[in-house]
Amino acid sequence: MEIVKRPDPPAGLRRVLWRLPIRLFRLGLGPLLSRRLMLLNHVGRVSGRPRQVVVEVVEHGPDGYVAPSGFGPGSDWYKNITKTPDVVIQVGGRVMRATAVPLSPEEGAGIMARYAPRHPALARRLCAFMGFAVDGSTADYREVGRHIPFVRFVPTG
Repeated sequence: MEIVKRPDPPAGLRRVLWRLPIRLFRLGLGPLLSRRLMLLNHVGRVSGRPRQVVVEVVEHGPDGYVAPSGFGPGSDWYKNITKTPDVVIQVGGRVMRATAVPLSPEEGAGIMARYAPRHPALARRLCAFMGFAVDGSTADYREVGRHIPFVRFVPTG
């Protein structure tokens, strides 16, 4: 695994297109979207104002939903949830309160190693988008997972 270049967050028209899924959730179309997308409602760390972002769910189970911060630890939503971990998430038609729990690099490595074989083409494209050159091996994906912040969103009731 080689880090080629970290991507900049989208700006301009790319930002509008990137945020389109938020509008779909707001229109009540969340149940039509894949269960692999989650609307994350969180609080801005500086402004204290409500914020929203749609992130990919890479794992889910009885202990919650796991999402990566593809733009790294500098991503606004990631910095916001580390300051205020109480959030509201929507996956499909389910809306629930949750606590955001950042995972360790080793946990991230395991998640990425499990994700890549389930979605090989997508994993390779996502790694390229995030600035990682991978050879497709499990070891390479584990190494990528150590560099991507993953968060588990644990429902609180």
